[in-house]
Amino acid sequence: MKKVAFYTLGCKLNYSETSTISRMFEEKGYRKVDFTDTPDIFIINTCSVTENADKKCHKIVREARGISPEAYVAIIGCYAQLKPKEIAEIPGVDAVLGAAEKFRLVELLDGFVRAPQPQVLASEISEATRFNTSYSLHDRTRTFLKVQDGCDYSCSFCTIPLARGNSRSDSIQNIIETARGIAATGVREVVITGVNTGDFGLQNGQRVERFIDLIKNLDNVEGIDRFRISSIEPNLLTDEIIEFVATSRKFVPHFHIPLQSGSNKVLKLMRRRYQRELYAERVARIKSLMPHCCIGVDVIVGFPGETQEDFLETYKFLNELDISYLHVFTYSERENTLAATMPNVVPGNVRADRSKMLHILSDKKRRKFYEENLGSTATVLFENDVENGMMHGFTPNYVRVTAKYDPLLINELKSLQLISINEKGTVEVMEPETVLVTG
Repeated sequence: MKKVAFYTLGCKLNYSETSTISRMFEEKGYRKVDFTDTPDIFIINTCSVTENADKKCHKIVREARGISPEAYVAIIGCYAQLKPKEIAEIPGVDAVLGAAEKFRLVELLDGFVRAPQPQVLASEISEATRFNTSYSLHDRTRTFLKVQDGCDYSCSFCTIPLARGNSRSDSIQNIIETARGIAATGVREVVITGVNTGDFGLQNGQRVERFIDLIKNLDNVEGIDRFRISSIEPNLLTDEIIEFVATSRKFVPHFHIPLQSGSNKVLKLMRRRYQRELYAERVARIKSLMPHCCIGVDVIVGFPGETQEDFLETYKFLNELDISYLHVFTYSERENTLAATMPNVVPGNVRADRSKMLHILSDKKRRKFYEENLGSTATVLFENDVENGMMHGFTPNYVRVTAKYDPLLINELKSLQLISINEKGTVEVMEPETVLVTG
């Protein structure tokens, strides 16, 4: 029985796909092992959102070769689709598979026998038209369920359409069946994910279903206690979706909404499909219905043409918004994107300074949000995340909680009072009682 190990770079979508591919291997009689357990096969699932992700791929290949010099190394994912020939030249790589091939790698690389030259199996991205159902399992307490793939937007900084193809979705019927299967494994929380999740509903280029109908159907799936929407574009986050989440039985009050810039000038350069006024209106609508809702924000600093005034406009906009945390990305030039050809490039040290300012702002926002929740009682889902005798979990509105380790609490829901914020920035609770919440 050959041993196979997996390493995933990038987003939650990649994790869901790696987990699904690993199950394909196990069904064929391979044994999944840890990366360091001298595997016979390494599968590295790559990201290419930033230059740093590309460098990480090179490093992981070197590490794999050091652990098992004779192992078979296959590279899949976004970087593999964008630059297959470049990856094939990395010493130690045996195969590179593109977006249309990665879910067939057990079949295409049958036997995983090393050859003198690496195999490159990467079709044009136009060939990636099939939707492959994917979800993570046994990796974390939460399961990431892919409902949508690809993107039809043309943001000037982004390579995702080139790496994943056009927007396409699973069917509601198939997603419900998959969710029921996940529930049968004992999973308590499912995170709905995709490249452009709110664009759900396209099949074979035609819009046949809607995201609001998907979440309404998922709300009735028995056995899952929580559903969480991973990320949704502000122009796709309708009043109907917000109002449904506010009254939902299972969808939690937590939205992650990409902004990218608080300057309308920069948003236009980025080719985003909204202006900051719409974003502010979406946040206000959420908070009017769910005052304790957690709102996360993606923001890019150092985009070409972003002046100091533009950045300060973004900073002021974010500072005044009723949001909970930021995911800050330092702009990174990507080949074959419009942004890479734009003038007025922002120097690297300026990008770094702006990033630091927004990271500090994020810390302040998160602490303020946590403080607003102190004194309240919330249901915490505890994870198998133990550090120095303490375990961690999350409330429905994504407050990270810490408590003394108790193996009986892992993957259990517990109603607890939030009492204080510790020096690590997580929330402490009143000592857990012995009675568990079962639903």
